[in-house]
Amino acid sequence: MRFLRTPTLSRSVVGLLSIAIVLLLVINAATFVMIRRTVEFNSRVEQLQQSRRAARNVLVSVLNAETSQRGFLLAAQPQYLAPFNEARAVLPEQLERLHSLMDVEPDMAVRAALVDQLAEDKMAELERSLALASAGRIGEAMQLVRSGEGKRAMDRLRSEVQAIDEIQETRLQFARRRSEWASTVTVVVNSAAGILILVLAGISGWMVRRYVLEIQAGRDALDRANQGLEDKVRDRTAALTRANEEIQRFAYIVSHDLRAPLVNVMGYTSELDQVGKVLERQVQTIETKSPKLLDAEAVTAVREDVPEAIGFIRASTAKMDRLINAILKLSREGRRNLAPEPLEMTDLVQAIADSVRHQTDAADAAITVERLPWFESDRLSVEQIFGNLIDNAVKYLDPDRPGRIVASGRDTGDGRVEFRLSDNGRGIAPKDHERVFELFRRSGRQDRPGEGLGLAFVRNSVRRLGGDIEIESELGQGSTFVMKFPKRLIAHEAGDRL
Repeated sequence: MRFLRTPTLSRSVVGLLSIAIVLLLVINAATFVMIRRTVEFNSRVEQLQQSRRAARNVLVSVLNAETSQRGFLLAAQPQYLAPFNEARAVLPEQLERLHSLMDVEPDMAVRAALVDQLAEDKMAELERSLALASAGRIGEAMQLVRSGEGKRAMDRLRSEVQAIDEIQETRLQFARRRSEWASTVTVVVNSAAGILILVLAGISGWMVRRYVLEIQAGRDALDRANQGLEDKVRDRTAALTRANEEIQRFAYIVSHDLRAPLVNVMGYTSELDQVGKVLERQVQTIETKSPKLLDAEAVTAVREDVPEAIGFIRASTAKMDRLINAILKLSREGRRNLAPEPLEMTDLVQAIADSVRHQTDAADAAITVERLPWFESDRLSVEQIFGNLIDNAVKYLDPDRPGRIVASGRDTGDGRVEFRLSDNGRGIAPKDHERVFELFRRSGRQDRPGEGLGLAFVRNSVRRLGGDIEIESELGQGSTFVMKFPKRLIAHEAGDRL
């Protein structure tokens, strides 16, 4: 309740995210409705195509039966009756299929019934002529054929099937247009949702960075404060600790609130990809059967605009996912309890160097670990600190000369130990010495992967262990990171330095 009553930057961001989530839910509901409509339209297209095929199948079967009758009357050979018998066997099933597909529409049900009647009349006429011929009354059978009764029945049947085909073709084109419209609307709505999430995430990230910078400024001011004023330092340290706890909670809330809509965007992006494939298949079908019905803008939208939009959304969501994971890592590390233990630093740093040997060998580089002093601290934090620094040193070596990285250290004799990690890599300009420790900030050429969190995490971890870190570097000459830690870590004192 206190969080809700107190106007803070975190409350503003949480409120912004809440609005975004509500909007996203509304958009998701609309997308769900549009996807269902698309499925319904596609089902309608399929039903119309099947009804056209069913009517044609009835006509083909009757034509086959009539051809068989003509052959038998002319040749009087029983084998000519095979097509007739086959047509008579399958025709009831075909007529039943036609009724099942067309009875959903009253006007088409009437036409299906007429086709049924005409087919039966034609088959009855064929059976009468074949019965006469089989009884040896060829003359009467031929007279029945010459009467024109069968031709009139066949002409009416052919005309009715053609009418059904034309009507269903018209309705099919209309259903296809509605399906394409629904698919396009779905793509547009989901694209808008993705852009909305990215915009809101960007605003939230900017607010987080601004808040972090404010905390950083407060911490720097505290470091410069008069160390002799113990009460003042204690009060300011307590306030800064509370502020860091708030930013950790805030980072955790922001990251988790962003995760849910981001997962939705990823999921619907996959659905958009599938919808795009369905549209592409539909366009190909129309190109094959009725190319004149295609709109050039629709083809461009399906084959170029939609895949491009989906690719943009996927790339942006992947980058946002990496940022969220990095913020979560920083937040979780700040809440972890420290466990001090004696550390043999020579072995520890050598193990880290050995773990990146494949990278150093590929870069024609070498890591030298000199004899390092032991001290008592949290093993996981120290491993992460040196792992990040060595990884950075390897990543930013100068390809124009053999790489050399040296880890050295000494006991300063005042209850503290000092470690130095030097390299002959690109180096960092003096104006960027402080910048490289800030969240989401990087220096020099941006030709290596990263989000600008590594050194910010390192400094945060060093200070949490009660230490300090500085950088000595010149552009093109390499860099040296200097770290000082208390010989023995006292957890609560280290935590107060956050």
